[in-house]
Amino acid sequence: MSNAIIAIEVPFNKRNSCWFCGEPAAKDFAFPKVLNGFVACCHPKLSVPSCRECYTGAKQSKQDSIWLIANDVKKFLLNKFKKHLAIGINWTKEELAASEFEGGNFESFQRSAWFMFEIARDRVNYSSWPLVVDGINIEDLRQDDISSFCFDGMEYPCLQDAIEHYVYAYDLNEEFFHQVLRKLGVDKFSSAVRLSRIMVGTTLQERKIALKEL
Repeated sequence: MSNAIIAIEVPFNKRNSCWFCGEPAAKDFAFPKVLNGFVACCHPKLSVPSCRECYTGAKQSKQDSIWLIANDVKKFLLNKFKKHLAIGINWTKEELAASEFEGGNFESFQRSAWFMFEIARDRVNYSSWPLVVDGINIEDLRQDDISSFCFDGMEYPCLQDAIEHYVYAYDLNEEFFHQVLRKLGVDKFSSAVRLSRIMVGTTLQERKIALKEL
């Protein structure tokens, strides 16, 4: 395998875009690095355009393929912008517009909150364009290792990421949330969220009774 790092081909409508999230690119992320002449990777050495935030997330990943790194970058963005993303859980666009915040930071929040949520959501949900190196399409192998979870307009890297996000947004008891999901099934995620919200602040005994009644 050649030691050369080859830039991927970028569609015209994606020029200057980050491959990971679609925001304006600022750096090139090269992968994988060669160690002692050996490359443990399932695809050619390549570089993808990246924004500064996604570059940071990608550099932190310990994965062995660019697609698994992309999944870790989504996790990185989900954590970095969890406050912005929580806006879309706690509010609707119409509720924010109708809110009566007046003066100071609250008024600024009303004007910008939904815009910040949409940007963060779209970055996490972004679908990277196909990888083409020297005219050869590199097959996306992520589906063998990744099980994403979609709920309420958001594509989470995995179910646990969705659980952690809702636990943060609503201050839920994570153990109880897991227990409810096991009882109801993943397809009843919204019902698990509603029940967990009702049980916020309850005692362990009260939560045990609620589980028995499911």
